[in-house]
Amino acid sequence: PRDDPPAPRRAAHPRPQAVNAASFSLVLAGVLLNAAAQLLLKAGTNRIGEFAFTLDNVVPVGLKVAASPFVLGGLACYAVSVVVWIMALSRVPVSVAYPMLSIGYIVNAFAAWALFGESVTAQKLAGIGFIVVGVWLVARS
Repeated sequence: PRDDPPAPRRAAHPRPQAVNAASFSLVLAGVLLNAAAQLLLKAGTNRIGEFAFTLDNVVPVGLKVAASPFVLGGLACYAVSVVVWIMALSRVPVSVAYPMLSIGYIVNAFAAWALFGESVTAQKLAGIGFIVVGVWLVARS
């Protein structure tokens, strides 16, 4: 008798999940929380000012960053977004959910313009147009 090793078991492939309104809402909430986190972190660093960590200042600068309400709010948004994102991934294929993160770029480009006076150039607008088309194509697939 041959003593062949058993054939490797293939992972079960779940059927593709349909993206319904509730699932899309979770994906969108995760994206918006992530975008809000970026904006809050930027607001915090704007208040703190430009800095670099060196051996001499790591503690005072670290404490200043850690005590910033905006930075703490941004980190809280990240924490909640991870929970929401995990819930979304339990319902939506990652090949659909992950590209939706690019919606955050669109949100942040306009929010950064409105809140921080950052520029929205024609080139950025063209890029945003490509993102919108790409997200639309992925959502339809």
